[in-house]
Amino acid sequence: MASLNWLDWLVISIYFYLLIAIGLQSVNRDSSDDFAVAGRRISGGVVFASLAASFLGGGAVMGTASSTFSDGYVFLFAICAFSLQTVLVGQFVAPRLRHYEGAHTVGDVMDAHYGPVARLLTGLLSIAVCAGILGAQVLAVGTVFHLLLGTSKLAGVLVGMTFVLLYATFGGMWSVVKTNVAQFVIFGVFLPVVLLFAVAHAGGPVALMANVPEGHTSLLGSWTPLAFIGVFVSFLLGETLVQPYAQRAFAAKDPQASRYGFLLAGVFSVGFYFVTASIGLVARVVYPDIEPDQALPTVVSELLPVAMSGLVLAALFAVIMSTADSYLNATAVSFAKDIYLSFLHRGAGDRLLLVVQRLITMVVGVAAAIFALSAPSIIDALLLAYNLWAPTVVAPLILGVVWGFRSRIAGTAAIVAGGGAMAVWLWELHEPFGLSALIVGVAVNIVVYALAYLLDPRAHRLLAQAESARPASAPAPAAGVGPGGN
Repeated sequence: MASLNWLDWLVISIYFYLLIAIGLQSVNRDSSDDFAVAGRRISGGVVFASLAASFLGGGAVMGTASSTFSDGYVFLFAICAFSLQTVLVGQFVAPRLRHYEGAHTVGDVMDAHYGPVARLLTGLLSIAVCAGILGAQVLAVGTVFHLLLGTSKLAGVLVGMTFVLLYATFGGMWSVVKTNVAQFVIFGVFLPVVLLFAVAHAGGPVALMANVPEGHTSLLGSWTPLAFIGVFVSFLLGETLVQPYAQRAFAAKDPQASRYGFLLAGVFSVGFYFVTASIGLVARVVYPDIEPDQALPTVVSELLPVAMSGLVLAALFAVIMSTADSYLNATAVSFAKDIYLSFLHRGAGDRLLLVVQRLITMVVGVAAAIFALSAPSIIDALLLAYNLWAPTVVAPLILGVVWGFRSRIAGTAAIVAGGGAMAVWLWELHEPFGLSALIVGVAVNIVVYALAYLLDPRAHRLLAQAESARPASAPAPAAGVGPGGN
């Protein structure tokens, strides 16, 4: 693999310096509200850039290129389910979240509709999911360092997490948002450039497509319809309104900014996924004997001219670290608000809460590094996290936010039943018939929620009270429903 020129190293060094300089500008922000939701003052454009930078991480770049290398564009078609989900959330859910005054976490919203036990379960699940997805990003950082800079994967993980921890621990959401915008600009410009160079090296689009393995451009490739549906639904529901994305909705200056940011991020992601998938396709044609996870790093190191490699490597770090810092911050906020403040130290002041958030940020960063070194692959780490979130929180959350449903019994029962069904189907039965455990868990989650809601006499009275209390001008039905209102 080609070695980096001194000019490449200079570009990479400048990138890391700028990242720290931008991030540490927000260290003097000293309230838990600033740490969690950036003072609720970010515009729609910043929501867009920050949100896109948050979900277009190691899985979206290296994972998509790797999976397309192996299976073809079928993975691109599957992952576009995430784009669809982001657009739907932007249109119907995210603007309503902005009406939950004082909310920092998904647990705050769940508490408003389903009570403290649902908050506790949601908080624990948020921490587990965010830590798992964070681990996938850290693994991607280590992989890039290992393949392109020649370090061990351990060294890459340690260096990458150190830089993220430096600004995410002390600056909180303000640092994350600022660095996300800068990172978004970097990878939004330079990764399409990688594709242009790669296609040119392959002889142009016509020559490239003539040498693509059979089936790599078909809808299903070598996948069965059931396998495609399983992966599609995983991407559709697996990260729906996880804590980092919900935080962008809470942090928006108004509901319109939230809607605009989510809609634009969803549309942008389709083009971005096409770029990264196509880079994987080029790697399959030009370097058919490499390991799939090496697809994008190999194209970057072998096909780009001097200095351009450094710029693109900086873009890769930007992609991965922008997601890592978002999930790191989200994990700390979830623990502080949903666990520590709600159950361990109810009277904690704002200053103490801020200290707790910073300490947890450091602890989670170390834990994520350990997880990253044991995860089999980036995509495997992501799908494991999806299996925890989609079958437990997504349906009750949307039912509460969009339709105003409230029932402590239904919310708690659905979370427990959905998670239990997923676990049994995945780890005890090993997904018989090829049916995804995520789909089974979601189905059980919805059925149990419906049955429990119908059997809960208090639920219908709470819904009627929420409707009667809603101002006529408020967007139905979430306005007027705030955290703690159950």
